[in-house]
Amino acid sequence: MENKICSFCGRIIELGTGKMFVKRDGAVFYFCSSKCEKNLALGRAPRNVDWIRKKSK
Repeated sequence: MENKICSFCGRIIELGTGKMFVKRDGAVFYFCSSKCEKNLALGRAPRNVDWIRKKSK
């Protein structure tokens, strides 16, 4: 079974949950919640949002 990762916040999406969005150009986005989906639609960058999980360097 393959786990997906949220395109906005980076969380692991469990099977049977989340939403997949495919653009006309073939780009695929996976979202764990509507919160992540709406923030990406508003044009917010994940690095500027405080509530996401920051990736360690």
